[in-house]
Amino acid sequence: MFQEDGSSSVTSSSLQMFPMMSVSPGMMSPYPWLKELKPEERGLYLIHLLVTCANHVATGSFENANIALDQISHLASPDGDTMQRIASYFSEALADRILRNWPGVYKAFHSTRISIYAEQILVRKMFSEFLPFMKVAFVITNQAIVEAMEGEKMVHVIDLNAAEPAQWCALIQDLSARPEGPPHLRITGIHQKKEVLEQMARVLTEEAQKLDIPFQFNPLVSKLEHLDFEKLRIKTGEALAVSSIMQLHSLLASDSELRNKSLLMSMNAADIHLKRVNQMNQSSLRELLEKDMVNSRSPSNDSASSSPLYSTPSSNMDGFLNALCGLSPKVMVVTEQDSDHNGSSLMERISESLYFYAALFDSLESTLPRTSLERLRMEKMLGEEIKNIIACERMERKERHEKLEKWAQRFDIAGFTSVPLSYYAMLQAKKLLQGYNCDGYKIKEDNGCVIICWQDRPLFAVSTWRFRR
Repeated sequence: MFQEDGSSSVTSSSLQMFPMMSVSPGMMSPYPWLKELKPEERGLYLIHLLVTCANHVATGSFENANIALDQISHLASPDGDTMQRIASYFSEALADRILRNWPGVYKAFHSTRISIYAEQILVRKMFSEFLPFMKVAFVITNQAIVEAMEGEKMVHVIDLNAAEPAQWCALIQDLSARPEGPPHLRITGIHQKKEVLEQMARVLTEEAQKLDIPFQFNPLVSKLEHLDFEKLRIKTGEALAVSSIMQLHSLLASDSELRNKSLLMSMNAADIHLKRVNQMNQSSLRELLEKDMVNSRSPSNDSASSSPLYSTPSSNMDGFLNALCGLSPKVMVVTEQDSDHNGSSLMERISESLYFYAALFDSLESTLPRTSLERLRMEKMLGEEIKNIIACERMERKERHEKLEKWAQRFDIAGFTSVPLSYYAMLQAKKLLQGYNCDGYKIKEDNGCVIICWQDRPLFAVSTWRFRR
């Protein structure tokens, strides 16, 4: 459970204890004995405090939450062991959630904060460089595309987040080595920033020219939820591939908003209906019920049951996947975080995200020294994800990760069918992990999909799909 140097591996049995633990408010004070705790005691107590604090936040007991946060501050550290670092970011997320109850104070504290997009891109490159998760996703995605496009003369790849040219440089190299010769390759890159796409275009065009591959890059500046499918410019005769690496979950935020609107509309409809009933006498009530019965059997009637007031908005995610399936892709490869961070309650999300991010922080502990600037920057990026999961709600909460089983249900409903990854793709992924000389990284196969793990904790799932013929 704990390493000899005192660093806590929170991915094991220690976290399984925390749902049963509670701390009475009377114990919540910064006593000197906190500093005397051994590393393993400190790790367990931090979990203890975080869950207690989350309970207080969830119930609106902010005074007790404040006491817990104060005590956490005496034990947590952004440059300590795994559990200390995790506690720093989770306590910051809980504090951020509390502060949002006072919008004026919250806005004042955040008024000068700037989002540096260039830093985010750089940190994501570090994440790909120092940890194997994205490299495994790239290798599996490319291999699935190469296998699906065997014999095709015109290949069109749609990248739903075109930020990393290294993946497609590798694909260009793979396609150039085909026995039948390279195809005409077109890549459509979707990204919010024009300059990112311009850089991608330069790098890929140079690589294609070097290998003498007919190539075209189609940049599309857009958020995923606002994507105009007409601008993808699918041509007759093209074999289509779609790549999505940790992008689809962001569409779940707008789905949540639609559900909220639907619930509000239903409540309004019920309220209107109740008022109508109260205004009727016994005779007219009978007439109303009879009329409603007729309307329910006659969908074409212009009645309340068919009015917008009673309708349920369609899912943005369903619409997006249906539109993708309508393009008839030969292959779609999807990588998503394999954890359920989309629970409706705060305590659900705390529980799941503690497991998930503790495993990621553990993997960084095994890769980089505690004083590493790169590690600190990557952990800060992960800390922003944690904050989004814990502190935000409605459309602001974008990090709505879900398990592979839920994604499989969505793809099936949209008209996709699963394509098992090949033995060679699995072999490439395993060889890549072996190159890191670390026993912590593992690959599991799940119904033809790949689950990338740290120890036994699933972190990322890579699955392959095609439209159902």
